[in-house]
Amino acid sequence: MNIRPIEEGVVREFGDVGERVNLSYGAYLHLDELLSTQHPVSRPVHHDELLFIVQHQTSELWFKLVLHELRAVRDRLRADELRPALKGLARVKHIQRQLTEQWSVLATLTPSEYAEFRRFLGTSSGFQSYQYRAVEFVLGNKNAAMLDVFDHDEDAKALLRTLLDEPTVYDEFLHHLHRHGHAVPDAILQRDVTLPHSFTPELVPVFRRIYEHSRAHWEAYETCEELVDLEENFQLWRFRHLKTVERTIGAAWGTGGSSGVGFLRAALDLTFFPELYAVRTEIQA
Repeated sequence: MNIRPIEEGVVREFGDVGERVNLSYGAYLHLDELLSTQHPVSRPVHHDELLFIVQHQTSELWFKLVLHELRAVRDRLRADELRPALKGLARVKHIQRQLTEQWSVLATLTPSEYAEFRRFLGTSSGFQSYQYRAVEFVLGNKNAAMLDVFDHDEDAKALLRTLLDEPTVYDEFLHHLHRHGHAVPDAILQRDVTLPHSFTPELVPVFRRIYEHSRAHWEAYETCEELVDLEENFQLWRFRHLKTVERTIGAAWGTGGSSGVGFLRAALDLTFFPELYAVRTEIQA
């Protein structure tokens, strides 16, 4: 028979079993709660709305993990624990690939299918994802005006306020470089961390020295490249988001009031680590 027998040692009893408690897979993951949070709002319920909900809920779970890892990376850099920080960045890069590939699933939703339930979404929009904004904040794309979008959610606004007031991953890396003898400008070390990082030409020679003497500064050099990988992955995610939206709603306005594709396209010009790109031109000069 084409069947695999269940081994004798496989646990079959869960809950209180004598003097011990056997924890099941479903109980550990709270699957009863997790799988009961998909609530289509279309009437009658449209088949494809479940795809739309699961896609976005899954993304939010990954964003939760990305934020968890990036805050730990930032703390590791502050403590000059560079190797664990690099491990964290490597994990984030793998998560980013998952997030980017997910767009190919949502892209199977055709314009006519989406139109069947889009009107039921009201003013809800991915623009209102506070976890996405939190990730941007911890990487350096800070915008205090975004807090007003979350006046309706005290916890979300408090998280963003905290991250607005704290140094970014890039801030902590630059402080780490300063502590290890690199001539990071004082203006960078003392900058107002509530503002987005802006391109600082005086920082480019610091990175040029690291790149041109990579053997002597290997860990710093490796971290620079990991950060470039992270930003490139972020931009690829943004681009796939844009193209998925474009193929689904064209030039229509977003449900949350944004201009849709035009608004998403403008985000492609944002950069977290501008000097790490500028140094490439300097090296070729």
